[in-house]
Amino acid sequence: MSRTELLKKIKKIEIASSILANELFTGNYRSYFKGNGMEFSDIRRYSPGDDVKKIDWRVSARQRKIYVKEFTEERELSIYLMIDISNSNNFFAKKDLISQLAGSLAFSAIKNGDKVGAIFFTDRIEKVIPAKKGRNQSLIILDDLLTYQPSGKKTDIKSALEFFNKIVKRRAILFLISDFIDKDYEKTMAIIKQKHDLIPIRIADKKYDTLPEGAIFNMVDSESGESIIIENFKKNIDISQNISKTILTLYTDDNYVTVLSNFFKRRRRR
Repeated sequence: MSRTELLKKIKKIEIASSILANELFTGNYRSYFKGNGMEFSDIRRYSPGDDVKKIDWRVSARQRKIYVKEFTEERELSIYLMIDISNSNNFFAKKDLISQLAGSLAFSAIKNGDKVGAIFFTDRIEKVIPAKKGRNQSLIILDDLLTYQPSGKKTDIKSALEFFNKIVKRRAILFLISDFIDKDYEKTMAIIKQKHDLIPIRIADKKYDTLPEGAIFNMVDSESGESIIIENFKKNIDISQNISKTILTLYTDDNYVTVLSNFFKRRRRR
């Protein structure tokens, strides 16, 4: 793809994503997330009715009077897009959906005055784009997403999440975008959720989610290159059945705005 073609594609995604972002988040953006955290602001004397959990016991012991901590809601969110760019996601339909999704989320964050950053990963951390504000930040993320050539081929979600937990100290919103063709990442996801608002999104193609009954398949692993023969004579096999129900699946032929909108509405009601 030439630079001119790339710029046209980015502009097309920007226009489409901006429109879709308006449809998806207008008026409700912040209510979709599980709070943007609280930051310490001051200490004051305890008053009857105050939450005892906010008592600062160290200061109280020193002053010999009861003091409580005051907190204010953080005024801006930090949004991170952690995107799996391994070989299994390097198909046109999946890559196109990922770029549209990333664009919509990035432009939504920027429009609401929040910072947005990105982490591209395979079986290693490929690229880190620190969280910043401004339209150019969204364009940088899209440009890199469409042009970056990864050095790794496989997927290591666990290591990517551990890396995120080390470098991002304050509470953030983390969109983990992957096909989740990996294992042993569930415990790390649970750890991340204790501190951050983690939203895992699985990108999938319905053609490859089910192995129909009565056929022999010669399948090639796009990440390892290994050829596998699968015989299926008993019943249809749903490959997605082992995916956690806490992970939102977006199929390449879905209207992802509708799927995301319904997902966030359910989330807000919890």
